[in-house]
Amino acid sequence: MANQYITTKRDGPVEYLTLNRPDVRNAFNEQAIEEITLWAARLRESSGDLRAVVLGGAGPVFCAGADLSWMSKMIEYTEEENLRDATAMSSMFAALDELPVPLIGRVHGAALGGGAGLVSVCDIVVAEERAVFGFTEVKLGIIPAVISPFALAKIGRSAARELFLTGVRFSAARAREIGLVHSVAPAGELDARVADYLREVLTSGPEGIAAAKALIQDVWGRSAREATPIAAGAIANRRISDEAQEGMKAFLEKRKPSWSV
Repeated sequence: MANQYITTKRDGPVEYLTLNRPDVRNAFNEQAIEEITLWAARLRESSGDLRAVVLGGAGPVFCAGADLSWMSKMIEYTEEENLRDATAMSSMFAALDELPVPLIGRVHGAALGGGAGLVSVCDIVVAEERAVFGFTEVKLGIIPAVISPFALAKIGRSAARELFLTGVRFSAARAREIGLVHSVAPAGELDARVADYLREVLTSGPEGIAAAKALIQDVWGRSAREATPIAAGAIANRRISDEAQEGMKAFLEKRKPSWSV
């Protein structure tokens, strides 16, 4: 089935996922959420030689949150219908968060509400210096509930208390300060900065990256005592893997490992 609200392009080991509703600033509706969720599921099942995904938005804005026509329907939803709707959106964010390869956010224009949620599930985020961010739900009398597990993991409780409770919009520099964004690029250099991160990913072991991503999830929130057997088991398992053996030998022999592009 052809996608209507997203586009995808494969360039060697990199997949480009683009929100493609520029006329409504790439805002979400039910169909866009379903398309992204199905895309992520297909990718997990047949990732093949995929090494990274770059997530961006068509037109002048990354993602402005919820579509106005979708919101107008929500006003009439029952609590049960709202629960079903919110669960579907939560599943989309979880599907993106659980991708086995790095998800790199390419953010320009604005990332508001659910758009800031998308930024929160990206492993690496590059933002154009003029980009604007906001967890703006309280301005509408609602809350950033669905995105909260991912946003809190990114920015922590202190920043969330300020930004969730005020709905204030903030700059790319502030987003970097609180950990929502990792790199801020001048106008015209956004793609070059994304390419820099892609080079780092493509010279690292793909299985090692996937294991490192899983390790973060496994260790996050545990005490050092609880995490020690998990971490020790993870590195012991990696050291005997074919990829790690190749990587360590390549380092000792002062050559590139077989996976390096």
